[in-house]
Parts: sequence; structure tokens; C-alpha cells
Amino acid sequence: MSEASLLTSPLHDRHVALGAKFSEFGGWSMPLEYATGVVKEHTAVRESVGIFDVSHLGKAMVTGPGAAAHVNATLSNDLGRIEPGKAQYTLCCDDETGGIVDDLIAYYQDDEHILLVPNAANTAEVVRRLRATAPEGVTITDHHQDYAVLAVQGTRSDEVLSAIGLPVGHDYMSFVEAALPDVLGDGSGVVVCRTGYTGERGYELIARNEIAGALWDALMEAGAQFGILAAGLGARDTLRTEMGYPLHGQDISLDVTPSEGRVGWAVGWQKEAFWGRDVLLAKKEEGIDRILRGLLAVGRGIPRPGMSVRLTGDVPLADITSGTFSPTLKKGIGMAILPKFVEEGSEVSVDVRGRCEIFTVVKPPFVDTSVRES
Repeated sequence: MSEASLLTSPLHDRHVALGAKFSEFGGWSMPLEYATGVVKEHTAVRESVGIFDVSHLGKAMVTGPGAAAHVNATLSNDLGRIEPGKAQYTLCCDDETGGIVDDLIAYYQDDEHILLVPNAANTAEVVRRLRATAPEGVTITDHHQDYAVLAVQGTRSDEVLSAIGLPVGHDYMSFVEAALPDVLGDGSGVVVCRTGYTGERGYELIARNEIAGALWDALMEAGAQFGILAAGLGARDTLRTEMGYPLHGQDISLDVTPSEGRVGWAVGWQKEAFWGRDVLLAKKEEGIDRILRGLLAVGRGIPRPGMSVRLTGDVPLADITSGTFSPTLKKGIGMAILPKFVEEGSEVSVDVRGRCEIFTVVKPPFVDTSVRES
């Protein structure tokens, strides 16, 4: 995809001013890192606070009588487990294979209004599938380019939001809507979600494009006293890998089922209907023969996607799906979908640019974090 055809965030000029290095991600040109560098941006989130522009994420609204019922009958998780004002991690699975079309967050506003936030590259496909099966009266509207999403993540995130008048302290995986007349001038609303992809306490803010710049500026100004740093997708990747959070297109995909990708907890197995239900129940009964595992370097090796994971004796097992240097642990970490017989605690080798590096098989997360602290 040519650079000219890439979509840009409503905050693009802010990123340019901060010296961002850009990269293509899901059809968007997004900041990979700033002049501060990935390690400092990562550390700011773990130790104080960072702010990400993740406006490339999809935004789709399911509305009308039966909206919640339609979402519940198609996506994997059970909306009956939560109530209005709560958010839920869920999966869009293929009805025939059970593979993961996308993983996304559902924001349950009320029975007639469900906001879905899919991954950028998969938004159109999720919307297509929901529209194709929607009952009369239920509408799915793609708002991908209408709203910005800012993620304020880290142990000082509450202080930053409070400083500009946004509500904080609500439960993990919940959200509230707030007006900011003093900051935004026109009283436009901001959805404040206690969610994130870093493993730290934090919030994701959903706001219309027209007010995104003013909101970003206010957060950066208020956060200066707490050491806030703008963080790019590079730090987002190292942070989520330390948590063992899967990335669609790498760790999970149409070729991976929820149980294989360690996200079977996001399936409402007792529900009467969701896409892929029959095949996934059959696979669950049979048992899986491979599963997503974590890999922790014994030495100095840093794994990267595509590198070969092998048993002693050079028997190939799989390829690295995600791999990076962990700024927190100062070690290489990664993930791979390994045969089930390769148990946690065992050692495997990874071909790191022609060198045989030893890794221990572990269960993520790799680090302890504050994501669920009240």
C-alpha cells in the first residue's frame, strides 16, 4: 500500500511535531515511536504514564431493537455476563472453521446500542458479517474514521485524567460518558473506558475527530507534572507482549481457534448460539493438540516473528508468532503456537539469525502489572 493511500489519524500533526517515526498499520500511517525511543516510552507506561493514539482501531455501532441480542448470537462471549456500562473482550469466529476472524471489545451501552472496537485491518470484515446476518431493525454503522481513540496508560493515569476533569476510579472493563466544556469548549462528550492493551492501570478515551486535538493537548499539558510521554505502536507491542496479549494476524488468526490461542475464556460455551459454536464445541470435546505458549530467553537471544522454534536435536516445532526485547526484564521474550506435548518449564531452542538460543517455555504474563488494581 502506497504511503499516499494510507489513512491518517486526526492527531497526525501532533505526532509530526513530536518527531514521530511512522509505520503502516492496518491501512493507517501511525506513529511507531517518537524521538524518545521505544524503551523510554515503554518504561514511562510501566512506571508513570504514557499516552497512545490508537485511532486506527475500528469503531462500529450496532443499534436498534435486538442489537444486544444480535451481538450475543454472533460474537463469542456472553453479553449476559455483564450489564450496561460494562465492556467485554470477545471474538468474531468463522462459523465453519471456528478460526478467529478478529478479537474486539464490545461496549454495552444498552440493549439497543452496542459499540464494537475491532482491529483496524478487520473492521470491514466484522461489519460485513454482522450486516449479513442482522435481523430487521438492527443496523451496523461503520464509524472507523469518525472517532479518535486515545489510550492513557500507567500508574499515574488517574491523576492525568482527573486534572482535566474526567471521571476516574470506575471498575476495570467499565466505561462512563463525560462532558468537558472547560477543555473542549462546546461540551462535547468523551467516552472514558477503563480498558487498555498494556497490562497497566489505564483508560481509553473515545472522542469525535473534531475534538481529538484539544483533548490530546489537554492531556499532554496536565500530564507533564507526572512525566507523561507520547508512546507509539512500538512500545504498545513490547508492553502487550510482556503481558502475553495476542495480536491478531500474528498470534491468533483464521487458522487459530480460541482454545489454541489461549483465549477460550472469551467464549460463552453455554450460550445457545454464536458463530463457530458447533465446530468449537466439537474441538473442545476432542481436545487441542497445540497451544500458544510464552518463551523466555535463557541467554541474550531476542526472538522475532518467523524464527524457527525447535526441540533439542533440531526437530522443528513451530515459528515465533510474536517476539521482542522486554525492557522490563531486559531479556528476550516471545510467543509461539507449540504442540501440546511441549510443556511449561521445558526448554526449546530458537534459531536467532543462525545461532541456537535456548528459551524456557512459560505461561504468560511475563511481568506483574497493575491492570486490575482498584
